[in-house]
Amino acid sequence: MGKGKLAKFADMAANPLVVECPFWKLKADEGFALKGRWNVDFFKNDNPIVLELGCGRGEYTVGLARQYADKNFIGVDIKGARMWHGAQEALNEGLTNVGFLRTSIEFIHEMFAENEVSEIWLTFSDPQMKKPTKRLTSTYFMERYRKFLVDGGILHLKTDSNFMATYTRLMAEANHLPIEQWTDDLYADPAVEGSALTTIQTYYEQMWLERGLSIKYLRFRLPHEGALAEPDVEIPIDEYRSYDHEVLTTVKTRK
Repeated sequence: MGKGKLAKFADMAANPLVVECPFWKLKADEGFALKGRWNVDFFKNDNPIVLELGCGRGEYTVGLARQYADKNFIGVDIKGARMWHGAQEALNEGLTNVGFLRTSIEFIHEMFAENEVSEIWLTFSDPQMKKPTKRLTSTYFMERYRKFLVDGGILHLKTDSNFMATYTRLMAEANHLPIEQWTDDLYADPAVEGSALTTIQTYYEQMWLERGLSIKYLRFRLPHEGALAEPDVEIPIDEYRSYDHEVLTTVKTRK
């Protein structure tokens, strides 16, 4: 029988790889103690820091940490019961280049100092088709990322969503953000065969692949300079099926 939420929360509180910072604590403490000090106080090295925002169960964060010992990885999510899986796995394996931050991504710019992060991974994020400012690849969040990402830092998007992939690519193009790699069918692309892009899979990635959906991947850079604007184009929204009930929604279009 699996652990209940209360037991998982207790494990998270005792896990040295986990940092928890709800918004009320951030305000009460008048700042986040690890901001600007992640490498000094947490990782105790000078390696580049890579974030996975919305890490869910944390399997991608752990998978990247296994493959790239010369980088430090932090999985970020608000849902501790899901994050527990990756945090326990990393602890049991004795990984020293991985950590987990439980907080709202809305306040991610309060957790890291200027130029403290080199890369951001967004793996199967909710496309938030009705709420652009909640979309993790919107210009709203790009401005937040600029506050702590190095100049020209890398963003990776891996998604099943045509809407999310199309929107993000158009956003990057509209703002002249350098696109380094794009594929609308990752597992049919021989250039990435055997790389971390295909050998590490999240729970949701496996689920979408089982349903026959193609996986999209986009890598681009985010310079510090330049005003950012939302792409002015209509994008067809996804046809969503409930994984359990196979209920198909109507196709619409939305900015």
